[in-house]
Order: sequence, then C-alpha cells, then structure tokens
Amino acid sequence: MPESDYPDIRGLHLFHEMADEHFTALMRGAYVQNFPPQIELITEGEPSDFLHVVLSGAVELFSHWNGRESSMAAVRPISTFILAATIKDAAYLMSARTLEKSRIALIPSQDVRAVFDADNDFARAIVTELAQCYRSVIKAQKDLKLRTSLERLANYLLRQHKNASGTEFDLPFEKRRLASFLGMTPENLSRAFKSLQPYGVSVTGTRIRIDDPTNLVAFAKPDPLIDDFAT
Repeated sequence: MPESDYPDIRGLHLFHEMADEHFTALMRGAYVQNFPPQIELITEGEPSDFLHVVLSGAVELFSHWNGRESSMAAVRPISTFILAATIKDAAYLMSARTLEKSRIALIPSQDVRAVFDADNDFARAIVTELAQCYRSVIKAQKDLKLRTSLERLANYLLRQHKNASGTEFDLPFEKRRLASFLGMTPENLSRAFKSLQPYGVSVTGTRIRIDDPTNLVAFAKPDPLIDDFAT
C-alpha cells in the first residue's frame, strides 16, 4: 500500500489510537486497488478474507434471497466494511459492489485478528465500532417496523436535507436503490414522493427540493433514537 494512503486510514477512529508498530504491521500486508462501477467486491456466504476500507467512491451493501434482492446500506469514504465478519472469522452476511469508480484498501482479516489480540487500544476501538454498528441496526429496524413507507421516506429526506447546504440536494443513488433501501417498490416510492408534495417536497429526477422543512417535520416526527445515527 502506498504510504500516501496511510494518513486517511490512520485517521479513522478504528486505527487512530493503536500503536505505531501494529499499524505498520497491518499496512505491510494491505494493498489498494481501483475498481470501476458495478464490480462485486465480496459475496455473501464467502469467507471474510479482507477488511475493506473505502478511500474514494461509494460501495453498496446488498443481499439476495429466493430470487429477490435488497439494498442494505451505502458506504462512503472514509469507512470500513464488513468488520464483524472479519473479527469473527465468519462468512459475509452481505455482498458488496461499487456504485461508482472506487479506491478500496484491503487489509487481510487474519492480520486484523492478530493485532486485535495484541493491541488493547485497537481492540477497544473495534468494540466501540461494533457497538455503534449494532445500534445503527436497531435504529434501522425501528424505522422499518414502526413507520409506514411514507414516514420512512419523509424522515430519510429530512436526514439528507440536514446534511445539505440549502433547500435542494441530490439523492446519493438512483431511486430504484433508494426504494430497495427503504423497503419499498419503485412504484410505491413514486407514489410516496407525490404524497409528500403537500408537505413542500418536489422532485426532479434525483434532485429533491424541500420548501418547508417545518411542515415536513410535523408530518415525519423525526426521533433521535431512530434518525440520529451518531448516537
């Protein structure tokens, strides 16, 4: 791996506090690769040979069952996936593919487990990371089980709007993937966007405009115990 990539990886909470010699040992066996869009990086059910770090681009986590496919999450720089499988030395529970041209660092899972045993700061960071992932899964389950599809879409748009600089923003991926992520069909998503027009939401392609966030908030009723993934 080029040493120019070290600072980005070192800056992640997961690697920030670990001893220099252990970080160097991890990087010694790691390498970086560039991937074009729509390349499958890992396949669910296969052994977790590497911990992946997204340095640029975007990666979609998805899953198959009985002829159906669902989008689970999108991973953007700079972050890792899928840590739990690496630590457990278990099969991947999800597949992953690039959404756009992406630069990915691959760290051998056996090296991660070896340093986990040797570096207490690294081990604590991993436990914290996995705890945060668990809490995010619980919030996603609450969102799916407690809300209607229209409420899920409204709260998703409010979360995206919060990170935008103005009244307009672009969806991070096409509507078909957004529908899958929200547990909807594309047809239901289209109808849901129309149902949100009275609350100040307008859609042009993947461009979203929210003219009256207060009105949308009154309908969506966002809850930090569901919608704030930083807690």
